[in-house]
Amino acid sequence: MNNILFTDTHLLAEIERYARIKSVKRDTVIMSPGDVVVFVPIVQSGVLRIVRQNEEGKEIFLYHLYPGQTCAMAINCCQGHKKSNIKAIAEEDTEILQIPAQLVEEWFKFPEWKAYINSTYSHRFSELLEVIDLIAFSNMDKQVLHYLQERARAAGTKALYITHQNIADELHTHREAISRLLRAMEQKNLLRLGRNTIELI
Repeated sequence: MNNILFTDTHLLAEIERYARIKSVKRDTVIMSPGDVVVFVPIVQSGVLRIVRQNEEGKEIFLYHLYPGQTCAMAINCCQGHKKSNIKAIAEEDTEILQIPAQLVEEWFKFPEWKAYINSTYSHRFSELLEVIDLIAFSNMDKQVLHYLQERARAAGTKALYITHQNIADELHTHREAISRLLRAMEQKNLLRLGRNTIELI
């Protein structure tokens, strides 16, 4: 377990007793909309991509989870006894610590856990405001560039193996519009386009 997160020996003992480590391969979906949330994931290694999906299957990228981080959406579903309203996908081979859903609130008796959950909410709220600002106030090219930069950061590379349709799906727009924007961005020397690859400059 990522022991740098907590120092409380009683909390660590509870985690050791009840939590489970799970390894997932790249592109594995570990949570889908409508799923009953039975665990909250804490990333140990690798990266998870969190997207919002509506009933028609249209998606929009929200944020990434890096080692030591957990999903505010999953926590909210646990506390509200709701089904999942997000999709969580492994950006690369990833190892997660699965915290049983029923323990999320019970562990609030541990100050470190409560502080960790509150910090997660605060951090994710700021990220979601950034996404909302991009959607509401920015041109589509800024949204696309932000999305590509976040995916590149998560992958640890400037060269992304991704299709125009993948981008369109997660930004809730049309592939043709994404293709036009990417070509325009290439002309501005912001990126280079290849066959199913995009390299940020």
